[in-house]
Amino acid sequence: MGFEVIARPKGGNIDKMAEKVFYESINLLGGLKKLIEYRNLTWLPSLAEAAYVVVLKNEAMKTYGEIARELGITEQTAKNIATADEEEVKKYLEGELEDRPKEHIAGGIAKLAYKKLKEEGRLDTEEVEIKHEELEVLDIDWAVHVLARIKGLDFPVEKDKLLERLKGMVIKGKSIEEILEKINYPVKSPAQLLHEIKLHI
Repeated sequence: MGFEVIARPKGGNIDKMAEKVFYESINLLGGLKKLIEYRNLTWLPSLAEAAYVVVLKNEAMKTYGEIARELGITEQTAKNIATADEEEVKKYLEGELEDRPKEHIAGGIAKLAYKKLKEEGRLDTEEVEIKHEELEVLDIDWAVHVLARIKGLDFPVEKDKLLERLKGMVIKGKSIEEILEKINYPVKSPAQLLHEIKLHI
């Protein structure tokens, strides 16, 4: 694994950048309170996934194949996220389009967030815009941390492999060990894992 160093983006850590893109995406959508009003928390996992794809593609210069393997998604999904037309998605979110565009919505949002952070020079800085306390109150912070810990895991996956990566985590006051006891195996994808965890917390 001597390539790790080369793949590191200049001036930053992939997980930190993906986390920033994720939070900025939420800000672009009007913040967490708005998401809760719209009951849109269900697609936070795809937003977290899209944030990783955008950062891996643009900062670590990974191919769709490498991104797919690293995140446990299909190459097509990685490509749909990275090539989503963010302007179309923006029009859709602002209510200018009647129909939902064919674009990957979370991908478009993550790209808008990434561009904004990049243009404002905030992608590489240390501060994170949304306070962690606020996120923990809303219990969505865990999705980003779970995704960061399972990066590179091959799916479908069984319980023992997940325990290895996630042991010690506590989500909404429940230990991950307790949560993993209750979910269905094999888990086919990171998105399914997040969905299953959400059902049991």
